[in-house]
Amino acid sequence: MKNNYLAILVLMVLGFCSTDITAQQEAQYTHYMYNPLSINPAYAGTREVFSILGLARSQWVGLDGAPKTGTFSMHSPVGKRVGLGLNIVHDEIFIQKETYIDIDFSYTIDVSERGKLSFGVKGGAQLLDINSNRANKGPYDIGDSSADINIDNRFKPQIGAGAFYYGERFYLGLSVPNILTTNHFDRSALSDTNNTVTLSRSSIAEERIHYYLLTGYVFDINEDIKLKPALLTKATVGAPLQLDVSATFLIYDKLSIGGAYRWSAALSAMVGFQLSDQLMLGVGYDQETTALHRYNDGSYEVFLRYELFKRNDKMKNPRFF
Repeated sequence: MKNNYLAILVLMVLGFCSTDITAQQEAQYTHYMYNPLSINPAYAGTREVFSILGLARSQWVGLDGAPKTGTFSMHSPVGKRVGLGLNIVHDEIFIQKETYIDIDFSYTIDVSERGKLSFGVKGGAQLLDINSNRANKGPYDIGDSSADINIDNRFKPQIGAGAFYYGERFYLGLSVPNILTTNHFDRSALSDTNNTVTLSRSSIAEERIHYYLLTGYVFDINEDIKLKPALLTKATVGAPLQLDVSATFLIYDKLSIGGAYRWSAALSAMVGFQLSDQLMLGVGYDQETTALHRYNDGSYEVFLRYELFKRNDKMKNPRFF
């Protein structure tokens, strides 16, 4: 039974797409509207300042082996139309650790008096580390070497592309962060024979291509309050469509308060503080709406954004996204 339990967990956390099992493959964020660079290289440089963001997420707190994500990104315009960015993501779940390192390039054109369209490409690497010895600790102690699965920082290239349209109030982005599929076991997959976990050759363990759509708008409620709805959609072949809808009130351009709903998954609360013209702090909390909420204390997320302005130390135009 312990072997069966390990096999199921490994399949889930790796997000392997066998005939009828799918799971989370890429890191997800409650504050996706402040972190577009993680999914769309065309966002690089569009804030027209040098922007640095750090984000930490602990998902399903209290559940052993639950996902933990750390993100660091920075991007800046390097000319009138060119933007460059760097994005690093470290994701841990159960016995698996993944690190993504990407360089982003964007080129922006004017499509109207107020609207701009940016095209972006990204290239980088994924480092995958799987150590089944981590399962031999705590609640996962199975003491069975036949269940060992070990991958030591396997390198895989990544190539992605995207487009991002934005004006003073509206934005819309389409992207594919990685157009390369990744085969982890090269025709090998986990199976269970006579209550023993072994390797068979019946299917391929792979990460599939993800397609993202991100959009939002800024409404003026009055002179002091703005409403910022946003939408993130992720589509993956063989997996259910993921939909995140959020709405945030921006008060005096200093305090952000809002909530979000991840379709058939979670409800979220968010609060943000513009501590200074250059520094913003945000905190979020997710509560599962599925049966999984019985086994964890929710998910927590915090981010810090710091920006260096232009020569006059002010942004040319206020940016709310």
